Amino acid sequence: MGNDEEMLSGAPTEDASTSKTDVVTLMPSVGDTVATEHPHKCQAIALIKPEYIVPERQRELNLSYVSKAVKAKLKKQNDNADQPPCKKIKGQNKARPHHQKADKSTKLCFKFLRGNCPYENCLYSHDIDKYIATKEPDIGDTCYLFEKYGRCRYGMTCRFSGHHLKQGRNITDKNVFTGSEDEPETNLLTKELQAKLWKKHYDFVKTKHPLERINSKEYLKYKNETADDSEKVKLRLEERKKIDFKGKLYLAPLTTVGNLPFRRICKELGADITCGEMAMATKLLQGQMSEWALLRRHASEDIFGVQLCGGHADVMARCALLLEEQCSVDFIDINMGCPIDLIYKKGAGSGLMNRTNKVNEIVFAMTEASNIPVTLKMRAAVQEDRNIAHKIIEDLKPWAKRISLFTVHGRSREQRYTKSANWTYIGECVRQAHPQIPLFGSGDVLSYEDYERNSCTYKVDGILLARGALIKPWLFTEIKEQRHWDISSSERFELLKKYTNYGLDHWGSDTEGVERTRRFLLEWLSFLYRYIPVGLLEVLPQKINDRPPSYRGRNELETLMASASCADWVRISEMLLGPVRDDFNFLPKHKANAYD
Repeated sequence: MGNDEEMLSGAPTEDASTSKTDVVTLMPSVGDTVATEHPHKCQAIALIKPEYIVPERQRELNLSYVSKAVKAKLKKQNDNADQPPCKKIKGQNKARPHHQKADKSTKLCFKFLRGNCPYENCLYSHDIDKYIATKEPDIGDTCYLFEKYGRCRYGMTCRFSGHHLKQGRNITDKNVFTGSEDEPETNLLTKELQAKLWKKHYDFVKTKHPLERINSKEYLKYKNETADDSEKVKLRLEERKKIDFKGKLYLAPLTTVGNLPFRRICKELGADITCGEMAMATKLLQGQMSEWALLRRHASEDIFGVQLCGGHADVMARCALLLEEQCSVDFIDINMGCPIDLIYKKGAGSGLMNRTNKVNEIVFAMTEASNIPVTLKMRAAVQEDRNIAHKIIEDLKPWAKRISLFTVHGRSREQRYTKSANWTYIGECVRQAHPQIPLFGSGDVLSYEDYERNSCTYKVDGILLARGALIKPWLFTEIKEQRHWDISSSERFELLKKYTNYGLDHWGSDTEGVERTRRFLLEWLSFLYRYIPVGLLEVLPQKINDRPPSYRGRNELETLMASASCADWVRISEMLLGPVRDDFNFLPKHKANAYD
């Protein structure tokens, strides 16, 4: 969870096999089998109508979706007859391969295509004939970018180029084209800004005095409003832009899956507030393009925040100033919840919960350097059964004019998702924060009843939707309309089609953009399959931690969408983005999803 979800990606060190046919037959372990009779007495089992329940079957491990380490272990067991039978593989794939960019020499130079490449030693190809001879076939007849904008900016590199290439020329539909070839996105990293950051020529002088006050401990006077210029400070803080968070539907920052195309889907389905994926403050200051990509904002995101992760006041203050001067951001969220070991050990993420003095310094420095509202997102605790969020809130309350919102996820760092979120404790945090600072809760909301019950019972000012939004993004609609939406498989497929179109718009319709869109689609499908259609449930609503017995849908597509098999997710992606390439490589987060 850089945020409400655990990190979905690890260091790119392991590969999955590209074979699509190898399987290992394993008997299900005891915990895998659920009786086909109606499981009324089973805890944590979703109650499916009997006519949709199907017998459990022996599951097969598809070696295309396991890591090299698992393959080696299985081979060792199979080679040794004295070894006990293979058990079902469990746990997470910690080191998953990232999308590998193609060699630049195999990609056409866009500047050359547009008429003039100023680089004498350009790393990209200028050989159009060679590119056309080796280009992969189109994957569809209709280019979304050409239909929407009247011109496709990817020209002959587009994987739908047959729609807009006539006699080798990229045509323009003058009835549609308005001068822009893409959706308006802001917060782009320009080459000029990147060069300043690389050479450390960016002017951060505004952060000098706040950091000096922190070093001298003078900043503590501002916490208690006893500094000589407190009236001046109070006046400036009163003039700071304010956001009315209360009662708004907030899509939590979600690492990997909370990308811009997904946020667009959620905005259309009713989300009021969106926040970008967790960004590392140090990497933003270094001008890393991949980190700046996490700050991109779509025009539809009317209340948009950026979540920063860092453990030091100087870095966070400079980053806040940089965002104010260079980006369009409504609020900055300080990440105090990320459980990843590497971040935690550096004192950032959930590590900040043990360093409240540092949190005080960060809040002061950021709010002195920038006028962007600041929010804090934390967990209930670091260690299980040792809740400390209420103590942190009590310590930070004197900064009420500088902190716009607290959000508390009702789980500890150690606990992750092994138990239900502790909403009773979130209610205690609300009482500690009120009335000075509003507080949002987070955890286990998958229906409008969950939302209403937690809102009314625990008096939170609002709720962040995280896993619930990933499993069923139409949850925003259900909450606003106070109903259960028995969404059909065809309607869900249309959402996936819209997502892929938004992905092609955002990441590109060339081969690299298509494969990047596919990868993020597969990450999302690893959550979407957990949704159980309303019409199949005997008892409403579905609970987020309940798992169903094996069941079939009301049609073939609904059954396919319910599959926990990574191979079936790939099949869905092929229905939208064409066949996977020969070198296709995707390793699911959970090892259990490698079973067919």
